Amino acid sequence: MSSPTAISLRHVSKQFGDVVAVADVSLDIADGEFLTLLGPSGSGKTTVLRMIAGFELPSSGEILLNGSDVSNEPAFKRDVNTVFQDYALFPHMNVAENVEYGMRVRKVDKAERTQRRDEALRMVRLTQLAERMPAQLSGGQRQRVALARAIVNRPKVLLLDEPLGALDLKLREEMQIELKALQRTLNITFVYVTHDQGEALSMSDRIAVFNAGRLEQVGSPRDLYERPATAFVAGFVGVANLFDEETSQRLFGRRGVHTLRPERVRVLTAGSSEGHAARVVDSQYLGAEIRLTCRLDAGGNVVASVPS
Repeated sequence: MSSPTAISLRHVSKQFGDVVAVADVSLDIADGEFLTLLGPSGSGKTTVLRMIAGFELPSSGEILLNGSDVSNEPAFKRDVNTVFQDYALFPHMNVAENVEYGMRVRKVDKAERTQRRDEALRMVRLTQLAERMPAQLSGGQRQRVALARAIVNRPKVLLLDEPLGALDLKLREEMQIELKALQRTLNITFVYVTHDQGEALSMSDRIAVFNAGRLEQVGSPRDLYERPATAFVAGFVGVANLFDEETSQRLFGRRGVHTLRPERVRVLTAGSSEGHAARVVDSQYLGAEIRLTCRLDAGGNVVASVPS
């Protein structure tokens, strides 16, 4: 039995003057799903997120939240919360006050406010820092405050617009694990925007890949990596060797456009009776692996990954 749909986009488009930012996008997001909108800058992914949030209204099409059409509803009437890359914490309020702020605006009574605030701080492991001011926190801690402030209102949907972009690599990787664990605990729908393929592959239940305002492919991380539907997806999600029809015929005896991941390529010693003759023209040391660029005698390059 499939999960109920939390968000439906039906033929949604968005134009800014003569510029088409999003073109005829249809997408269903299941209740409790972690879905990532992935694509390069200017691909339309953030515009889609902003339309779900209500910060932008679609030029055409419909947006449904839990079955209700909210296409023309303002942001404050939608049961969603958004976490941005700029955490926008109030500098004059401590951690606890920042987390409580939204409930104060909604006039939640003090007892419930305190209980929900403490629960949210416990979830993001900030209970001991409740009295600290934002300036006294690290980047990762400020990010967790922004998350606590978003989840304390118990939204049906949490929208995250590149929330880890300002963090260094090590902290970003740690926060990826924490975010996914938090999403499982809360069991609410996460819609996450990023241009980082590794981030999308490691965290998502499904990924929607955008290019030039259009939806190229939607699928699980494994589907997108191992069975890309287009040349763009093959090249954008991870590293790929892309072969045109003639090269495919020459190398594999099959016509058509094909892709081959570097880790699927074996590098053999010179004179081997298997494979195709090539010369290594470049190597990159990447820690656990070495990435080799090999020029084929038959023409063209192939990238191979081998253990260090």
